[in-house]
Amino acid sequence: MAQSEPKLTAAEKAKVAWYVARMAKRGIADDRERGGVAYQDDLERKIDRIIEGGRKREKAATQRK
Repeated sequence: MAQSEPKLTAAEKAKVAWYVARMAKRGIADDRERGGVAYQDDLERKIDRIIEGGRKREKAATQRK
């Protein structure tokens, strides 16, 4: 079952936007020597951690109610 996307705070949205922009920059800067595949896994993991943190925050907030 797929988990629902949490409602992110403004700071979390800004961090995700920053990492997406860095991913785009790496994609543009890729010189295609390695088949056009820029390494992005580290940034993807950072975004996943932010989203998981949002899920934990929402879960904690609903448990407090």
